[in-house]
Amino acid sequence: MARRCAITGKGVQTGNNVSHANNKTRRRFKPNLQATGVLSDALGHVVRIRLSVNALRSIEHGGGLDAFLLATPDKRLPAETLRLKRRIEKAAGKRAAA
Repeated sequence: MARRCAITGKGVQTGNNVSHANNKTRRRFKPNLQATGVLSDALGHVVRIRLSVNALRSIEHGGGLDAFLLATPDKRLPAETLRLKRRIEKAAGKRAAA
């Protein structure tokens, strides 16, 4: 499993540790990823997904998982999340028709 957020695409970055003596050693900056369940109203169940805490806050600010994904352009979403968005659109369409 890659260290990458499923919503924002944030991943590991690299940089330097710089000591007081100005010695530089390589290091990795890892994103704050959490495996969490997010409720999807359209699907009617909790979706388990690995998110950065920043993405989780964005989802809450955007009105929930369904509203956030439907408002986000497809080109800004990773492939895994695009599949989830299509499932939500399909389920929302069925609910609207019924």
